Amino acid sequence: MAKSSSGSGVGLFLLLVIAAFVVTAIVSPRATDTSGIDPAVLAEAREATGGAMTREEIMARQEGLSVDTSLRRSNIGNPDQAAPISGQLGTLGGASDSDMFRALRYSEANLTTQARGPAADVVIQDTGMGWLTFREGPLARLGGWGLLGTIGLLLLFYFARGRIAIDGKKTGETITRFAGFERFSHWLLATSFILLGITGLIVFFGRQLIPLIGHDSFATIALYSKWVHNNVAWAFMVSLVFVFVVWVWHNIPNMTDVRWMAQGGGLFVKGVHPPAKKFNAGQKLIFWSVILLGGSISLSGLSMLFPFELPMFGKTFNVLNQTGIPQVLGLGVLPTDLLPHHEMQLATAWHAIVSFALMAIIIAHIYIGSVGMEGAFDAMGSGEVEKQWAREHHSIWYEDVTGEKVAHHDADHGRARPQGAPAE
Repeated sequence: MAKSSSGSGVGLFLLLVIAAFVVTAIVSPRATDTSGIDPAVLAEAREATGGAMTREEIMARQEGLSVDTSLRRSNIGNPDQAAPISGQLGTLGGASDSDMFRALRYSEANLTTQARGPAADVVIQDTGMGWLTFREGPLARLGGWGLLGTIGLLLLFYFARGRIAIDGKKTGETITRFAGFERFSHWLLATSFILLGITGLIVFFGRQLIPLIGHDSFATIALYSKWVHNNVAWAFMVSLVFVFVVWVWHNIPNMTDVRWMAQGGGLFVKGVHPPAKKFNAGQKLIFWSVILLGGSISLSGLSMLFPFELPMFGKTFNVLNQTGIPQVLGLGVLPTDLLPHHEMQLATAWHAIVSFALMAIIIAHIYIGSVGMEGAFDAMGSGEVEKQWAREHHSIWYEDVTGEKVAHHDADHGRARPQGAPAE
């Protein structure tokens, strides 16, 4: 029965698992990846270096593989036994510079700082380059080409199908489609999301913009973009709640949606208009995508604004570990004890991943609601739609509102048929 809703939930969960797989490579040391090295040779090499990295381990790290650091962690040294600074060079069993940097890197150094904020004692953390490589590499490429590909597909659809026109004779009469508060909630959500999308893309692709407009110009644009992004986000979250409250009951999936989906919503065949209630199956998919993905974007955004108060990935990974799914997929146990730096890197990566996905969906929504379908914009413009448009695209809703019977167009026979009792 709840086919569309469950599909959205499964899709979101799969997206979470996929993202967990990607970001694990950024922040989580995997199990020792030195299986190709003879253990005896490795042990001998480590003993000869006093626990320092061997050539094989250095090459493995350069390839992005993980190595066993337990021996290095246990060989940090004792600073109390170090030779005095006035003595000869060398530590004579104390702590060398390499010992100190190992302790700093693994957050095992006994640090004292004037700053008392969270993560003030973290001097070195080496996951930043992995995050940067992912952000500027596959994330930027897939996200950017995904948006361009969506626009390209819509252009192809427009030239192949043309604008979806009102097939029947227009009556010149209108019917109220959406009330004032519904339209207010929609436009608040739409406007805030567009501003967030534009400013987010400016910040994300900033390095690509600098050669085009110069450092000074970009610095000004980036400054205002960040301010707009951080403050408009609150309007987006508030409108998300408004939209959920006013429309959730109209977006519960039912069997009418199955028939609508089976006929492709009449988008691909002229003259076909499957029955629909106030929202058809396509609009319900948009609704739940906005609620679920928009909610996830909001949570990761809050985590970025308040990284020490609202870390979300350590807790999320803990829940996923308890399900056993990461282990089944070969990911091992996902890291749960994350430094604030790790949390921020994961939050920014996830924020961008979900934002790219939602932007692609909204681009398609904007197309259908404007140039793609005649009369569709009026629903959110004035709130009044042509009666014939309502009969063709939301016939069940039209009957409920007006009490008039509507002949539905069957895609199997290409002709109108009288309506029976609507399937639920």
